[in-house]
Amino acid sequence: MHILIIGAAGMVGRKLTQRLVKDGTLGGNRVEKLTLVDVVAPERPQGFAGTAVAREGDLSASGEAEKLVEGRPDVIFHLAAIVSGEAELDFDKGYRINLDGTRYLFDAIRLAHDQDGYKPRLVFTSSIAVVGAPLPFPIPDDYHLTPLTSYGTQKAICELLLSDYSRRGFFDGIGIRLPTICIRPGKPNKAASGFFSNILREPLVGQEAVLPVSEDVRHWHTSPRSAVGFLIHGATIDLEKVGPRRNLSMPGLSATVGEQIEALRRVAGEKAVQLIRREPDEMIMKMVAGWAPGFEAKRATELGFTAEKSFDEIIRVHIEDELGGKL
Repeated sequence: MHILIIGAAGMVGRKLTQRLVKDGTLGGNRVEKLTLVDVVAPERPQGFAGTAVAREGDLSASGEAEKLVEGRPDVIFHLAAIVSGEAELDFDKGYRINLDGTRYLFDAIRLAHDQDGYKPRLVFTSSIAVVGAPLPFPIPDDYHLTPLTSYGTQKAICELLLSDYSRRGFFDGIGIRLPTICIRPGKPNKAASGFFSNILREPLVGQEAVLPVSEDVRHWHTSPRSAVGFLIHGATIDLEKVGPRRNLSMPGLSATVGEQIEALRRVAGEKAVQLIRREPDEMIMKMVAGWAPGFEAKRATELGFTAEKSFDEIIRVHIEDELGGKL
């Protein structure tokens, strides 16, 4: 198998690469080649028995998508995007990266399909930002797309393109609507949702974190470990069972910020909780007000996608995966 990961230098891309290298197979097929691409060259994986290519590449640049498809990868994981806060602040960049780059990729695959019948499995990371307030709780699978951010709008458009290109037979696509990933390892990024991770990640290692919203804010979460599991399952699932509705809201955990903090208290103690500093941010509060509190995710669950059941579990996953299993 030849697997292409676009956006491989990002957090999810790195973890997905690690999982593929560790497993050595995907859907029972041996992974013989990994092509890793991002705007910053990804690290070449260690311990991989096959061939690994890691290079810089901007999907929105002219001709880049065609280069990626030349190698005819069997599975394409399209993870590349700029995050919600940055897409809101830089309108042109958001549409260029999140929408134009995706369409260039889809069209490059379509042209290759016309040439020689090439038809890969394409796993696209969408987002729960494709819906917006007013929202029911829980949000049903058939709820209409009502994005209230540029990022959500870009993802919603790409979902429609993915469904249409799949319907036309150019590729076998599946859209994975990721919950907010928590706890994200590493340093804070420009995602407006970053505080959900920050208020747990930093206190766990004795550092202060800023909370820009009230504790009654409710949102939909999953761990990085589960996010990678969604992608792997999406790459191997029988798409006949998925049917024409190719974009799926993933299972997750609905919790308030206050419930997050209580879980932190149970796992790490009061000392960690005291490191959270309240600093209200009007822009973030306005954005969060339209975010999804939680989904039924019935279709995805029935199709075998799984996630954590408690925030204590999410915190322990982070401790196991990022902190060597101990505080």
